[in-house]
Amino acid sequence: MAIVIRLDMMLAKRKMRANALAEAIGITQSNLSLLRSGKVRGVRFSTLEAICKVLACQPGDLLEYVPDEDEQSSELAEAV
Repeated sequence: MAIVIRLDMMLAKRKMRANALAEAIGITQSNLSLLRSGKVRGVRFSTLEAICKVLACQPGDLLEYVPDEDEQSSELAEAV
């Protein structure tokens, strides 16, 4: 997957437990767990905004683009 969720890292930086974040933003612990594991296809902007507000961070602190190795290999081959 090209988008990596860095929510666990931000929770650790803020010394906050996932269940406390779930309660603070009004979603279930199971939905937050799915988000943390990257097993979701999307996230609502309102949920992202609530997470950023509670954790005092930017969306870029939570989401990172990491190209797949296959994509990198094909891009290098095309450049040659």
